[in-house]
Amino acid sequence: MLRLVTSLFTLLFGMTVLLTGLGLLSTLLGVRAQAAGMPSSTIGLIMAAYFAGFIVGTYWCPRIIRRVGHVRAFTAFAAISAATALAHALWLDAWFWGVLRMFNGVMMVGIYMTMESWLNTAVDNRRRGGLFAVYVTLSMVAMSLGQFLLMVGSQHSFIPFALVSMLFCLGLVPIALTRVQQPTPVDTPTLHLRQLIGFSQLGTLGTLVAGLTSGAFWGLGAVFAKALGLPASAIAAFMGVTIAGGALLQWPIGKLSDRFDRRTVLLGVCVAGAVFAAGISVATHVSLMLLLVLSFLYGGVAFTLYGISVAHMNDQIRVEDMLEASKGLLLIYGVGAVIGPVFAGQLMSRFGPPSLFVFFSATLIALALFGFYRSRVTEPTPLVEQGDFVPMVRTSQAAVELAQTEAQEAEDSGEQTHDAAA
Repeated sequence: MLRLVTSLFTLLFGMTVLLTGLGLLSTLLGVRAQAAGMPSSTIGLIMAAYFAGFIVGTYWCPRIIRRVGHVRAFTAFAAISAATALAHALWLDAWFWGVLRMFNGVMMVGIYMTMESWLNTAVDNRRRGGLFAVYVTLSMVAMSLGQFLLMVGSQHSFIPFALVSMLFCLGLVPIALTRVQQPTPVDTPTLHLRQLIGFSQLGTLGTLVAGLTSGAFWGLGAVFAKALGLPASAIAAFMGVTIAGGALLQWPIGKLSDRFDRRTVLLGVCVAGAVFAAGISVATHVSLMLLLVLSFLYGGVAFTLYGISVAHMNDQIRVEDMLEASKGLLLIYGVGAVIGPVFAGQLMSRFGPPSLFVFFSATLIALALFGFYRSRVTEPTPLVEQGDFVPMVRTSQAAVELAQTEAQEAEDSGEQTHDAAA
């Protein structure tokens, strides 16, 4: 695996640098908008535009990639992202920022697609799982580190936006110069909502809730911290430790779901996440240290919800349907990520900053109650038939292929062995 990662160093390093800039931009915009006096409801709409752009780009970007190739497409996506980051500093206006966020969402999904399809091409099925784990870990670490760049220069100056633009440009360089073979074009996904619900109601709803909570956190987490009066260092620490919790605890919780009934683990994740979220809404009046500890734990459980929901869905369907189902769930996650910041922003405007985590708590409790109901009316999937948990982050359908092909290959090998024995 080390040799494989080394051979793909230019791709992985470039993406890590670029995502560090993205992590900074998401937090910076929330802080600047809140400091400018924008209401949380407006900020929620601005941040939701990013995820709306993500959905639009899922269908539009594959056409661009097929037309001009991966290197040219990636260069264009990264260059526009860099220009968009700088443009935020030119005019602080809600409508202008909303348009820029949508453009950024479209460009970022294009960046994800080109990178992840490259990784797909560069590795055989036997090593896909390990490479995907490295990619997810590096992505979350980069996003976490990006939070601490908020302390470079004044939050109200041009400097942070220039830093984001520089990171986008520098991340582009090693990828533009890579010698890794260009991959095949990316296909656009299809969404059959009725079919997904028929496969697994809990998996579908769990994915939607994961989008609701993650989208609201990414869009309004920094706004929440800024509204509490925290300095830049504390805002960066709050956002950073929450993301770090998701990076460090995702694997152990995911592996736990491989050993027990997946629904029971999902139920436990929801209850624990609801408790930690409720604790955060109270800890704002207690101490910063308690807030950070609870934030780490909340991120650790909440960021696993998407992966567990996808794994539960895959447990209910045939292996040949896994890829299309996972792509459909990715779009459902995106829809939730659009709705989450809008709804949570309205709550924060009316009831104050702590209502963000009250929203998280209530949403997770609702999912837990539905999960409990489903566990009472349906039989569990036998443990021997459960697939392996795969960590999932906001990404493109190309990463779904990277994560799913290994499972399909294993199933095909098992069928071939069975046929040979027969």
